[in-house]
Amino acid sequence: MKFSRIAGIEKDWSRITLGCWQIAPSDGWGDICSPKEAEKVVQTALDHEITAFDTAEGYGDGESERRLGKALGSQKDSVIIISKIWPESDQRLMDYQNALNNSLKALNRDYVDLYLMHWPGNYFNSHEKSARLIEYMLALKQSGKTTAIGLSNFKADDLELLGDSIKEFSLNQVPYSLLDRSYEGKTRDLSKKNDMQYMAFSPTAQGLLARTLKDEDLKLPTRRAHHLFQPSTYPEAKKVWEVVRRIANELDCNPIEVAIAWVLQQENIFTAIIGSRKPQQVTEFAPAGDLKLSQGHLSRLTEASNAFPTAKL
Repeated sequence: MKFSRIAGIEKDWSRITLGCWQIAPSDGWGDICSPKEAEKVVQTALDHEITAFDTAEGYGDGESERRLGKALGSQKDSVIIISKIWPESDQRLMDYQNALNNSLKALNRDYVDLYLMHWPGNYFNSHEKSARLIEYMLALKQSGKTTAIGLSNFKADDLELLGDSIKEFSLNQVPYSLLDRSYEGKTRDLSKKNDMQYMAFSPTAQGLLARTLKDEDLKLPTRRAHHLFQPSTYPEAKKVWEVVRRIANELDCNPIEVAIAWVLQQENIFTAIIGSRKPQQVTEFAPAGDLKLSQGHLSRLTEASNAFPTAKL
């Protein structure tokens, strides 16, 4: 596993970050991961040198945080934990503080390494609202209860409203895969200019680029509602999957490794976040942290991505 660091966090951050949405019950993924299985997922990640774990108060109404904290046990302070606050209208500093305190209680920890604003939505669509976001997030950092602060799903228009204070935010967590490159262009240019790297979530496009999906996989609510799985786009998305599969066969590795490795070799990517509710899947994707694709393989994958109609929308 390869590791990097960001300013302010004095810990090695693995190129693969474990996403912890799926280890708890949720409307999107259902209630199919037991607490015991969640512990196995986290332990398997630790066994494969994954040092960063991404969760949020909104994942299972805090259950993801609780399960993660329990599973990490005595190792909880040696790893990197990322959590997020969900925006609501008219939030005050006290609301931010309460949200973070609730997350810390669930995690059984005194601080998180990185705390993100989960979505911009319509809550930070003016300079005034964005100024409050900056003020409150900086107050959390100054309290010592989060080592660094960041953003999630913020595009160029959202970032511009932050002005010079954009530099206070360490990372931006965004969707990025061969089938979703909407955060390239102006958003990526602005992020790079301000030394804000990406945490790429859904690098396998909700599993579409990881393996052949069964009917039961396609019935999960989070996939049924996603545009990639609609009749108008799914057949085209599967063409990209076929290129991933063929290259995996050439390299004698798992397709999920190829999909993730492509993401990790793109501009401005700091880490890739991959979630799972099955320990064996962690074993399959962890080697992607060491896989380096040739220029030929990268070109073939990018060409396939360019041909996908909505990749850059």
